[in-house]
Amino acid sequence: MSMSGDSKEPQEEQSQAPLIEHLIELRSRLMRAVIVILVVFLGLYSFANDIYTFVAEPLMALLPEGSQMIATEVASPFLAPFKLTLVVAVFIAIPFVLHQAWAFIAPGLYDNEKALAIPILVSSVALFYGGAAFAYYVVFPLLFEFFTQTGPENVAVMTDINQYLNFVLKLFFAFGVAFEIPIATFLLILSGATTVESLSKKRPYIILGCFVFGMLLTPPDVISQSLLAIPMYLLYEVGLLFGRLVRKRKREQEAAEDQEADV
Repeated sequence: MSMSGDSKEPQEEQSQAPLIEHLIELRSRLMRAVIVILVVFLGLYSFANDIYTFVAEPLMALLPEGSQMIATEVASPFLAPFKLTLVVAVFIAIPFVLHQAWAFIAPGLYDNEKALAIPILVSSVALFYGGAAFAYYVVFPLLFEFFTQTGPENVAVMTDINQYLNFVLKLFFAFGVAFEIPIATFLLILSGATTVESLSKKRPYIILGCFVFGMLLTPPDVISQSLLAIPMYLLYEVGLLFGRLVRKRKREQEAAEDQEADV
């Protein structure tokens, strides 16, 4: 009995060893990601006020001459630029963070999965950045022009810096996530979870879902909801297009393999 018990202990230790090694590696890569974010944050902190001014420019450009933003809380002049700089640091460090995630999971992937994973990761980062840029350069000017011109004439627009920051960060995140729709659609088709034909038949529901999603993630006005919902639907169509191309290529490869097998 004692010999059998002793033989089980090494087996349990061997089974636990890989798990511990993976946890150690995960902790190491998380620490690297956090360190890079902190380094980027420290490098940007001296420009915190300039960064906030840049983000506030779409609204400030539309305010009457001599107008300015206000701080209704004692710590807001410090906390708002601080929070924004931290978010920008994470934003800039996203490629490195995703690289660490890729390095952690890559050993467990097949070669064909690795070949697809890298373009998908790069495309995801580019689309997220593209969504944020679309929000800043297209959505913000239209949205803030609507807000500043529809109010009563005797009401002075004096926006709190912290409230403005929360507002724009929410839109940045909403548009960044929305621009990931082509990747999500492509992965659903690639994994076999659905088909191009099935998704094509569900267009009316997709359009409705885009507007519901826009309603939940944007301010309660038709303009901002439409500016999010319409690009989401167009990006959905882009995902369907890539799905068709991949399916066509897969069929061509299968046909070529069948011809080689017949020969």
